[in-house]
Amino acid sequence: MEIAIESAFEKKGLPAGIWTKCKKCDNVLLQRDFEENFMVCTECGYYARLNASKRIEFIVDKGSFKEINANIRSVNFLDFPEYSDKVENYKINDAVVTGEAKVNGYSIVIAVMDFGFMGGSMGSVVGEKIVRAIERALKKKYHVIIVSASGGARMQEGIVSLMQMGKTSAALAKLANRRLAFISILTDPTTGGVAASYAMLGDINISEPKALIGFAGPRVIEQTIRQQLPEDFQFSEFLEKHGMIDIVVERKNMKDVLTKILKFLQ
Repeated sequence: MEIAIESAFEKKGLPAGIWTKCKKCDNVLLQRDFEENFMVCTECGYYARLNASKRIEFIVDKGSFKEINANIRSVNFLDFPEYSDKVENYKINDAVVTGEAKVNGYSIVIAVMDFGFMGGSMGSVVGEKIVRAIERALKKKYHVIIVSASGGARMQEGIVSLMQMGKTSAALAKLANRRLAFISILTDPTTGGVAASYAMLGDINISEPKALIGFAGPRVIEQTIRQQLPEDFQFSEFLEKHGMIDIVVERKNMKDVLTKILKFLQ
């Protein structure tokens, strides 16, 4: 629908990228206003999913982000059909971007998952880049922020993708032993093996509003336990109420909340 809107306005002499459309309420928005509102619909409050670069832009100080381990790419070691071609078709190298940055002057190491890359699936590269980011934090004595957005482990890499759950969790244990904090930010969706490993291991677990967070989907759980689940089951507000996350934070307030946390940790 967004393409159709842009095409209509192009015929009237307006360039593409001026307008966008809310995926929930179909409200037509100026792209500029949409981005100034942190890509949250001004009509219904729907949170659009962000790519890694936009997420970094909203969280860290302008010009402070320095990417690390940017050129690591997945290898099709299982000869999974069409996997190599899929990986090559994306503009980014894998489903996570890592680097050093500052949040209102506080130095951190940050890893941001991108759901646009194969549903943010966790494979060998995602696990390796997160572990290397944690090792960088250990070396420099920085706290770590990981922003999760994932459908879970990457089936094209089989058991190797599942091994990343233990690998990343072990690295975070080293971080804890050095008394360095891990701040986990869970966004829509954070599911599967990512939710079952590092995403829920934060010293402080933060979520955006109405984010879907869980291991298995509600339909699978209902079929397993043969009971109807609450309507808000697995959404961030439900998890906060039941103690699984610490706080639900609006996107526009995320940087301020992170600043307060980092100031406290200092």
